[in-house]
Amino acid sequence: MSNLYFAGIDAGSTYIKVALLNDDKVIDVIKANTGINNSDTASKLLNDLLKKNKINKDDVKCIIATGYSRKIIDIANADVSEITAHACGAKLTAPKEFKPGIIIDIGGQDSKVIYLNPNYTVKNFTMNDKCAAGTGKFMETCAQILETSIEEIGPLSLKSDNPCTINSTCVVFAQSEIISLIARKHDRKDILYGLHLSLANRIGKMIHQNSLNEDIMLCGGGALNVGLKKAFEDELLKDVYVCKYPQFNGAIGAALFGKEHYKDL
Repeated sequence: MSNLYFAGIDAGSTYIKVALLNDDKVIDVIKANTGINNSDTASKLLNDLLKKNKINKDDVKCIIATGYSRKIIDIANADVSEITAHACGAKLTAPKEFKPGIIIDIGGQDSKVIYLNPNYTVKNFTMNDKCAAGTGKFMETCAQILETSIEEIGPLSLKSDNPCTINSTCVVFAQSEIISLIARKHDRKDILYGLHLSLANRIGKMIHQNSLNEDIMLCGGGALNVGLKKAFEDELLKDVYVCKYPQFNGAIGAALFGKEHYKDL
């Protein structure tokens, strides 16, 4: 192991995530709520990570920011787009048994479908950032309506035998639809899996049909939801793989980008 370290900061709309790399090994990761001062939060998280792992800050050769507020992270040496960071991160986070051609990223406020070349560069991408109905924030809101937690909605949804149909593609109308289903005494687990299928259907429509022969990797906070993984598999009729460190794929990719390019920055 060398004494060269590289940090990636994914300054998202909901969480700030920081990853620390040495060579091509993920040393550690950390996250916190974004808060009102993204730059200060990022700096504190990195310092906490270095202190925990007994690493001198001078040994961090490059810090790359990505994400929603990447341009205002003061400690970063440079920044890259989320799309580039996720593609780069797949080099380290993809399960060894397959090579993803598509990344689905479910973030707090948007969702993305990223198409990869064989060398993990970006071929193309599509993004839904106009409506919350395809995002983690939407699922959090639905969890509150159904009086459960975001951690429980996935396991609960897997118990469904008769998922409800959620037709609305607008988050406001979908919430009204959920309330109506509750009033008609539908079981919570059936409503939840219906919601997961609705989200998978919405994002599935963003995927080019001629790309569905590619291996698909799921990342972002949504990838931690076992119900959403199953919903994607039911919707797309194929296996969907969850990356290692799902919430940190962008931060890991940013750090790896820094490792590969720091001499040119």
